[in-house]
Amino acid sequence: MSSLALIGGLASGGIAGLSLPQLLIALVGMLVVLIVGRLVLKIAWRLVTIGVVVVGALLILVQFGLL
Repeated sequence: MSSLALIGGLASGGIAGLSLPQLLIALVGMLVVLIVGRLVLKIAWRLVTIGVVVVGALLILVQFGLL
């Protein structure tokens, strides 16, 4: 089912215009997007945190003339 068909179903009759299998597929699709998004953001936050720590450590080393 394409997203265009889902939007068309919602526009024509709201959620009541969708059959139960279509609604289930849409909800499972949303669940997959949310889970993948959470994993990607978790990795991104770790990378940002590591970057801040590394840059902060380098800044301190430069301030003390050790680098």
